[in-house]
Order: sequence, then structure tokens, then C-alpha cells
Amino acid sequence: MVILGLLLAFGLVFILILGNMLTPVFAGIVIAYLLDGLVERLARLRIPRKAAVLFVFILFMTVLLVLFGVLLPLLSKQVVQLVQELPSMIASGQKLLALLPERYPELVTDAQIRQLIGSLRSEATKLAQQILSISVASIRGVISILIYLVLVPLLVFSFLKDKDTIIQWLKEFLPEQHGLAVEVWHEVNQQIYNYIRGKLWEIIIVWGISFITFRLLNLNFSMLLSLFVGLSVLVPYIGATVMFFPVGLIGYFQWGLEANFFYALLAYAIIQALDGNLLAPLLLSEVVNLHPVAIIVAVLMFGGLWGIWGLLFAVPLGTLVHAVIKAWFRSRKRVQESAGSQPV
Repeated sequence: MVILGLLLAFGLVFILILGNMLTPVFAGIVIAYLLDGLVERLARLRIPRKAAVLFVFILFMTVLLVLFGVLLPLLSKQVVQLVQELPSMIASGQKLLALLPERYPELVTDAQIRQLIGSLRSEATKLAQQILSISVASIRGVISILIYLVLVPLLVFSFLKDKDTIIQWLKEFLPEQHGLAVEVWHEVNQQIYNYIRGKLWEIIIVWGISFITFRLLNLNFSMLLSLFVGLSVLVPYIGATVMFFPVGLIGYFQWGLEANFFYALLAYAIIQALDGNLLAPLLLSEVVNLHPVAIIVAVLMFGGLWGIWGLLFAVPLGTLVHAVIKAWFRSRKRVQESAGSQPV
């Protein structure tokens, strides 16, 4: 237990101190970890590991090039369009807010509306300044992206090809008595791999269904909205609720209180209901055996500690904590049974 605790503490401190500098390495490890499952399946079909690694890496690079060549230009176009239409949306929102004191004088006053509009203008100014600062630093950002595009695929290929060598090298740093750490790793590895695989399919399916639905309704920014709807499944319970507001606002500014606006909200609600009650249980059955309350606690706790990354990795981190607690209780039980079986 001491060794397991030290390994977890060392890993946490290592990520906190060197996380920003080693981001390409961590990205390469995560991607290689996801691709290794496909390599192992090909290896079980008696395909040489080197050939399996080469095939999976070529497949990964092909998908990456398609995403950057087809999807990224479409998303960037919709982002630019959204930025261009944002001033008119804000103006429409201000007119709508200005009518509230006349319609509901007992609930809202003119002073409150003016204060709210002032706050919105201040936030819009800050957002514009941030966008300007990003554009000023665009050259540095382009250089960083180019470095990532070169380093990360190279690291992914190296991790896949030399997996056994790297693992054997890391084992040399571990003490001899590390059985409990290995036990926790096997359980967490299987759970997290199944979880990530299921979540990837869930994202793709929800993204695709949302895009088709929004396109059929002719909703503006359908690709951008559907992408975020798909990614929202990474944050259980909270993501679906948060994405309701962008979908509703875009629909309202496009149609007002017409039938299409309510159709869009109804379609989004149906997609989320099918995802929560059918798709997620089907893809993630018997994976990550955590109670919904535990999942919400993990999302709130790790989100508060590490922001957006904590939200995205809340369930895997919660699974790690759950596995450590289970291993600790199993270890105590074995010790007690061993002590009870000894002759007096």
C-alpha cells in the first residue's frame, strides 16, 4: 500500500510540475494507448506486431489528415460566420431584454436590465480583447501547432513500436514488492480502455445524429453545434444541460418563437434522452462501475481542481480512485484472513 501510494503521489506531482512542458509526450501516450488495442487485436490474428503497428499508424495518420483537410476548414468557416453574426445577436438580445420590464414589471426593473446589459457589454469587450490577443500571437500559435503535428505522430509511432521495451525499462525503477500496484493497474487499465472506447463511439454517433438532425432542420452552425453536442457526452449529466443553451439561443435568433425553434429543442431533448437511456448503457454496459452520485462528485471535484481537463478525465480519475479503494480493502481482507489462519 505504501508503494502504491508513493507511485500515485509521484505521478500526480510529476504531472502538476512538468505537465505543460511535456504536453506533446502526454498526448502521444494517450493516443498510443488508444491505438494499442487495435494493434493487439491484429497481433492476435497472427499478424506480426511491426506490420500491425505500421498499419494502425498509417490508418491514424489518414484519419488525421482527413480531419484537418475536410472538417477543420468547415468548422473554421462556421466559427468565422458566428463571430460575424455575434454583434447582431447581441443587439437582438438587448432589445429582448429591454422589453422585459414592460411585460413583467413585478419581476424585472429597468435598473436591473441596464446593469445586466452593462455586464454583457463588459464580457463582450473582454472576449474581443482575448480574440485580438490570440490573433496577435497567431504566429507563435501556428509554430506550436506545427511542432505538435510533427512531434505527436512521431511519439505515437515510437510508443507503439517500442511498447514492450519502454514498459520493461519502467519496471526496473519499481521495487520488487509492487504486486498491489500491478493489481490496481490491471483493473484500471481494463476499465479505462473500455470506457474510452465506448465514449469515442458515443461521441461519433451523437455527433453524427445531431449533425443530420440540425441539417434537416436547417439550423445555422449545424456542424459546430453538433460537434460540441457530441463532445458534451464527455462530461456526464452536466454537458447535456450546458449545451441546451447554445442550441436554444442559435435557434431563437434564427427563427424566433416559430415552430422550427421548438422542433430543434425537441430534437435535442430526444437525442439526449436516447443517448442517456439507450446508447450510453449499450456502449458502456458493465464499464466503470461507479454510482451516478460518485460520477457527479468526481466531475465537480476534478473539474474544480483542473478545470476543463479535470471535467474531461473526471470519470477515468474516479475509476482510478475506486480501484485503489477496492484494492486497499482486498489487501486488508487478505491480511486479516492470513492472520486468522495462522496457528496460535
